[in-house]
Amino acid sequence: MRGTAAGIAAFGAAMMLAPQAEAGVDEIHVGVMAHNICVTDCKNANKEDGPNVEFQVSFDSPGFLRWALSPQPYLMASVNTQGDTSFGGFGLEWRWQFAENWAIEPGVGYVVHDGATENPYPGGSPEAAAFADEHVLLGSEDLFRTSLALTYDFEGPLEAQVLFEHLSHGQILGDGHNQGIDQIGIRVGYKFGE
Repeated sequence: MRGTAAGIAAFGAAMMLAPQAEAGVDEIHVGVMAHNICVTDCKNANKEDGPNVEFQVSFDSPGFLRWALSPQPYLMASVNTQGDTSFGGFGLEWRWQFAENWAIEPGVGYVVHDGATENPYPGGSPEAAAFADEHVLLGSEDLFRTSLALTYDFEGPLEAQVLFEHLSHGQILGDGHNQGIDQIGIRVGYKFGE
């Protein structure tokens, strides 16, 4: 599984280096995220260290998505600097400007990760308790990613974001544990063609 997440991370990084004309790339984002923090499930927060370094490539919204208010497809990778849960995937983000230079960007997506899914030790054993104290048990290698960004557009191609994201399988993509991970951080974006 670590190979899959590393492959997605490498692909995402390679996409960031692609020239503007390739595949309708609209913008790229790079950021630093506080990992496994207390937002939606504080009982499981702070079990893993961070931060995560995050990369995202967003593409022009294709015409067939007009019915869905023209979201932008994206590819992303989030690499944990301490060797804990890293993940990568794809999804859709919407951009709604609400004031001059300000926008809100909700998103939904799918990711795979290299973190723990279940406890490998027998229940009730000291090893199981120690493992559960240090790992978020995600219950599935496949997770949903929901996100919400507050974006400020500077003059020219640069923008800054405060981004919150939540990872969980929601008892839809897996069963058993569903502890989830929350991250919050800042990203800098570069918009092509500005």
